[in-house]
Amino acid sequence: MNAPLLACLVLLTTLAVRAADVAAPTGAPVSPVVIRELLADFLMHNSDPARHEAFWAEDVVYTSAMGVVRTKPEIMVNVRRAADSVARQPTGAATPSYTAEDINIRPFNGFAALTFRLVVRNADGSTDYYRNSGTLIFRDGRWQVITWQATKVPPAEKK
Repeated sequence: MNAPLLACLVLLTTLAVRAADVAAPTGAPVSPVVIRELLADFLMHNSDPARHEAFWAEDVVYTSAMGVVRTKPEIMVNVRRAADSVARQPTGAATPSYTAEDINIRPFNGFAALTFRLVVRNADGSTDYYRNSGTLIFRDGRWQVITWQATKVPPAEKK
């Protein structure tokens, strides 16, 4: 390899690394514990529209287990509709509960990759499982989800 070409490659690599540094959010807590707690709180209070408002970034791209792509406004319409339905149920009526298992969080300089197995305990006593993955960004002093993918686990693999 000749010297001018090598110098160009070194310069381009340096510029690319610097551009990534400039674009990366700063001041993000690097502990996965913060994201684990955020997820647990979100799942525990899943019918609360305020939790959804805080959890999803304005520019989130959410892909449901059915392959439907949703924006935050579309998510919030569905969440408010569901919250209204829950509010009309008799006191003490069974509602689904949500927990996470097999949680894997990998922080990357202001971003974090999150994967987990969602366990849905339905009001009728049945249980459904999903594999979820998301990308979170730390901006404006908080973690929020910018991408989300949910995949329903087939019955044979529920174990």
